[in-house]
Amino acid sequence: MNAARPLLSVRDLRVHFPAHGSDKGVVKAVDGISFEVPVGRTVALVGESGCGKSTTAYGIIGLESVTSGSIIFDGREISRLDHQARRALATEMQIVFQDPSAALNPKMTIGESIAEPLIVQGWRKADWRKRVAELLDRVGLPTAYAERTPNALSGGQRQRVVIARALALSPKLLVLDEPVSALDVSIRSQILNLLMVLQKELGLAYLFISHDLSVVRHVADEVIVMYLGTVAERGETGVLFDHPRHPYTQALISAIPLPDPRAQRARERIILKGDLPSPFNPPAGCPFVSRCPIRIEPCDAIRPTLQPVETGTEAACLVRAPAAGPASLPAAPAKVLSA
Repeated sequence: MNAARPLLSVRDLRVHFPAHGSDKGVVKAVDGISFEVPVGRTVALVGESGCGKSTTAYGIIGLESVTSGSIIFDGREISRLDHQARRALATEMQIVFQDPSAALNPKMTIGESIAEPLIVQGWRKADWRKRVAELLDRVGLPTAYAERTPNALSGGQRQRVVIARALALSPKLLVLDEPVSALDVSIRSQILNLLMVLQKELGLAYLFISHDLSVVRHVADEVIVMYLGTVAERGETGVLFDHPRHPYTQALISAIPLPDPRAQRARERIILKGDLPSPFNPPAGCPFVSRCPIRIEPCDAIRPTLQPVETGTEAACLVRAPAAGPASLPAAPAKVLSA
C-alpha cells in the first residue's frame, strides 16, 4: 500500500510449536501472514493477546525458529541464518521489549548496559564510552546517568535507556514490542514522541507491536490486524480506523475509549460472542467463524484470503469482499447464521 521501498518483506510466514504434552499436532501461533515494512515507516501489528503478533516479531528478529515462509531484510533472505550470520545482522535490526526493568541487568550501570552490544561487536573502551554519551543525549538523558544503575531511574527513564541500547549499532529497523504498555499514562506520550523524533532524524523503520489501538493510531502509517495467527485486515491507518470492514476490526475499534463521556455512552459497542478457537485446532474455514456476527454458511469450510474492499483496506472476509473471493462462494448468500 506504500510506494516506499520495503526494508522488510515477510511472505507466508508460519511459526508452529509442538503441542505441549502431545506426541502429535502443533500449535499454529503464526499461520501464513505476509506484509512489508517500508524504509522510514511504521507498520503496526495489533490484536488480542495470543493472536500471534509478538511471535511474528520474534520470528523476524531470530528469537523464535521459523517453520516456513520467507523473511527478506534489505534484499537478503534471513529466515534461516546460522548463529554467526544472525549476530552480524544485529547491527541492522534491534528489538525494544515491553518491560524496561526486565530488559536491564540491575547489576550493570546504565553505561555498561548501553555499551553491551558495542562491546560484543569489539569496540574499544574509549570509543564505546563516547558512543554511550552520544546515545544518552539523543534519548534525552544526562550523560552522568551512565554511572547509575537501573534502580535509580524511573520507568520512563529506563525505557529511554533501552531505546538508546537498541540504537547503539545504528540499526535500520526497530521491532517495538509493546514499548509503552508498562509505563505510566503520563509518560507514554513522551516515549512515543521520542520514537517519532528518532524515526524522522535517523530514517528508522518500525515494526510496532501493540494491543492499544489508540496508541497505534497515533504512531503507525499502516496497521495489520491479526487474529489466531492470520491477518484479518490491513490498510493505511486513517482508512482502517475510519472505515474498518472486517467484523473483528470493527469490534476492536469499538472498544477504544472516547474522551467525551457523552459520546462514550452513546456509541455502539460491539461485543463478540462465541468461543476463541485454539491455535492447536483452528477452524477449517475462516479463523473468526466461531465469533463472527455476520458469518454465512461457506465461512465454515472456506478460508478467506485478503482481498481489496471498497473502503481501501484489504480484508479476509467472504462477506465483505465476495466479488474477489473464491469461485465457490455464492454471489448472494441465501442464509446468514446467527452469532
